[in-house]
Amino acid sequence: MEGEPTLRLRIFDLNCWAIRYLSKRRQERVRLIGDKLRQEGFDLVLLQEVWSEQDYSDLKVKLAGCYPFSHYFRSGVIGSGLCVFSRFPILDTLLYQYSLNGYPYMLQHGDWFCGKSVGLVVMKISGIIFNVYVTHLHAEYCRDKDAYLPHRLVQAWELAQFIRHTSKAADVVLLGGDLNMHPDDVGIRLLRGWTGLRDAFAEATRFEGCKNGCTLVPDNCFTDKSEMLPFPLGIRIDYILYKAISSFTVKCEELKTTTGPDPGMAIPFSDHEAVMATLHIQRQGQPAGATLGTADLALADVVTEARTEVGVGLRAAQRQRYFWGRMAVLALLLLLLLAVAALGTLAGLGAEQPFPKLSFCLLAFFSFTILVLATGLHIFHTMEVKMLHGTEDQMWMALRALQERPSEG
Repeated sequence: MEGEPTLRLRIFDLNCWAIRYLSKRRQERVRLIGDKLRQEGFDLVLLQEVWSEQDYSDLKVKLAGCYPFSHYFRSGVIGSGLCVFSRFPILDTLLYQYSLNGYPYMLQHGDWFCGKSVGLVVMKISGIIFNVYVTHLHAEYCRDKDAYLPHRLVQAWELAQFIRHTSKAADVVLLGGDLNMHPDDVGIRLLRGWTGLRDAFAEATRFEGCKNGCTLVPDNCFTDKSEMLPFPLGIRIDYILYKAISSFTVKCEELKTTTGPDPGMAIPFSDHEAVMATLHIQRQGQPAGATLGTADLALADVVTEARTEVGVGLRAAQRQRYFWGRMAVLALLLLLLLAVAALGTLAGLGAEQPFPKLSFCLLAFFSFTILVLATGLHIFHTMEVKMLHGTEDQMWMALRALQERPSEG
């Protein structure tokens, strides 16, 4: 019957902050997360920052009775940290690793060593095809001087493109994860505008939890209080987004966030608050119209803004490529001079070696180290330039299509 509710779906999303050897009370918190999931009986669980496969395996064993289907996405040096638990069978999976993800020399942040990705699981629930995406984008670290903004915008664009090109056979699309973007940031506006995804917090009929739906709050005992000083209420960077593609509508009946430790618990589940959504999926008489079209001009402005920021990152990457390329050439020239001096001494062309042997060896080692390092960074920034340039071109094509579309009517 038209308008009759066909499915009620409860979703749990959490950045678990489970970094082996570094995260505080990791094993205890993973056990608490497992207890929570087993008690609540959600339909679908989307987790990020489960960096240890042992933690995933422990959760899988613990939750086997209520979530018989699960998948762990593997990528990068230490993994993607993404996993999904479900009450319903998983028909297919796919992983896409983002082309840019920070810098290898920023060891204090470590994002480059993680295989930041988007994972897709396909499920069929009550005859409805769901494409469920889980992701974790690059962290911001400093809002005033956000060196990673171009990389995060590339990730947001690739995420939007991945969803658009893989969801054409789906009836309903769900996305959950730590997007590391505030609701009004250009990246989240680009993602939502280009895919047509709706924000469960903005659409929810009822809300319960932290003020403004914040998921990173100063009151959390694991949060760095100094980083939260500009945001006394906290920030909202974890999302559940959704849309219907075919003859269905999706409505968010209720959205909740955790507010620190659950009753009877001494510590919260993570430094992030969990997001829990209850969605109603209904069949409608006619297929839904295209998600793009009515707001094409506004979306064009968003794409233009994002492309400008990517262009800033591109020029910065070009400067870095030039600098490290020049350093590599200088180091190579110094090595060649040292080699010529050494060969001259061996051939008896010089009376004696111009430097003490130890100093000569140290200088040669230093030059070789600089050559290897500079060459590696030159190659890295060359790849960065190509990825940023490619994204800029894609955005230009999308912008041109958006600008031309109104004239087609």
